Amino acid sequence: MLDAATAERFAALTLGHLTREWPYKLDQVLNGPSDLALPSALHPIFHGSFDWHSCVHGWWQVMRLARLFPAIDQTPAIEALADRMLVPQQVAGEVAYLDRPMTGGFERPYGWGWLLALHDELALRPDRPWAAALEPLARAFAARFAAYLPKLLYPVRSGKHDSTAFALIHALRWARTHDVALAALIEERSGVWFGADRAARPWEPSGEDFVSATLCEAVLMQDVLGPKFRPWFDAFLPDPYGAPTACLRTPAIVTDRSDGRLAHLDGLNLARAWCWQRLADDLPESATARAIAQAHLHAALPHLADDYMGEHWLATFALLALTG
Repeated sequence: MLDAATAERFAALTLGHLTREWPYKLDQVLNGPSDLALPSALHPIFHGSFDWHSCVHGWWQVMRLARLFPAIDQTPAIEALADRMLVPQQVAGEVAYLDRPMTGGFERPYGWGWLLALHDELALRPDRPWAAALEPLARAFAARFAAYLPKLLYPVRSGKHDSTAFALIHALRWARTHDVALAALIEERSGVWFGADRAARPWEPSGEDFVSATLCEAVLMQDVLGPKFRPWFDAFLPDPYGAPTACLRTPAIVTDRSDGRLAHLDGLNLARAWCWQRLADDLPESATARAIAQAHLHAALPHLADDYMGEHWLATFALLALTG
């Protein structure tokens, strides 16, 4: 359960790396020697947390915690940092990076989805200027989605950063409030890609997954289909608690949390917990689905700070699992 003590733990963990510049993994194509620069020069806001997308969703995490738990000790520090960083000049620097040559694939689509999720969270605080400041960057990524999705003939059915379904869960939520044309496009493309999927036979996890391709597809279609979801799901996973889907119900085992890619599996357990919780009300035996979610949570929550390879991002997925 997410309570104030847990919120404080998560917030303290993430504030510890949100502006930590080193180590940092750039997602960059070098077009010439002038492109070489420090992370903070390339990304005035999102240069912490080991990589750009982790910094983005780290911001989503702390801003959500500050909104849900305004009385925790970290809220003043979170809001002061937002006042300093989430300002038009800094955002302009992030937008300028997208204008560089060969940035079309930058953070596609994982970082795109998380940036829209961050803007959506900030918009829940209309008393502060943060959402308005970040809006040009959100609109830039929305435009990228709008240009990219019609060209994507086949969805990326992955458990990593290139997952189509995971990114679109966040993008659809944002678009329904901020860009109805993009929302309609996401709904249309999701139906084309996933609407006829039947009798899924999941082979999960792959060795470096951090989201469930199968369950994320189901969560996206739950959002897209609304009341029509249950018939689709019954055809997609006819026996969610049977032997063919046992791999979706068994928490993954992490053998080395100092290896960033192997540590992904802690994130997979948290992502599955989120998905099972999201799906539970629309599934038969909803209590069973929630028990599966709890088993996955218990497998990962003790390890959020075991090593920086997990510490720089896992608390976000824990918060996602605990708040839906």
